[in-house]
Amino acid sequence: QVQLVESGGGSVQAGGSLRLTCKVSGYTNTRGSMAWFRQVPGKAREGVAGLDSEGIAKYGPSMKGRFTISQDSAKDSDKNTLYLQMNSLKPEDTAMYYCAAVPRYLSSYLLLQSLPYTNWGQGTQVTVGS
Repeated sequence: QVQLVESGGGSVQAGGSLRLTCKVSGYTNTRGSMAWFRQVPGKAREGVAGLDSEGIAKYGPSMKGRFTISQDSAKDSDKNTLYLQMNSLKPEDTAMYYCAAVPRYLSSYLLLQSLPYTNWGQGTQVTVGS
């Protein structure tokens, strides 16, 4: 069974940094696509950063240059970890952040679309004060 567990959220002042972690288990010998999304109440879920199965990263327009997505995966293991390093945080980055995964390749167009993802974590709250 696929499980995603996020951690690392919290409160920080504008200009600060946070590192989110998503522990993924249940993908055996499969390096699918993974991504971070965020959502504020009353708004649609927004793609933050994604990694396709080739390890190519894509970022949302307002995150590029400030956020970095990366992954650790053990060979022949069903466990891997997805990270999101967030620097120069702004109050508008305040949201619930979710980790998502799907065991297949996603094109660049689909990588930051929420619909293709089949597995989601519970989310971790990020709050940026002004």
